Amino acid sequence: MKSETHPEYRPVVFRDRSADFAFLTRSTATPRDTIEWEDGNTYPVVDVEVSAASHPFYTGKAHLVDAAGRIEKFNRKYGKRS
Repeated sequence: MKSETHPEYRPVVFRDRSADFAFLTRSTATPRDTIEWEDGNTYPVVDVEVSAASHPFYTGKAHLVDAAGRIEKFNRKYGKRS
């Protein structure tokens, strides 16, 4: 690959502060902040709002919507009128 055209691909820590969860991976992201990782090295860190550790779908805290109740409520309000 040409070094002038492609961004640097390096280790980066992605951190979800709401779930106190972080993981080390490789990325082309260029964050300003750094963090000292478990291995003693310092890596750039990207703060994310939602990760698998805090997303309701992956944590099992998702709320199911009662579609039948909503349809009945709609039909009562806007249904056929005689």
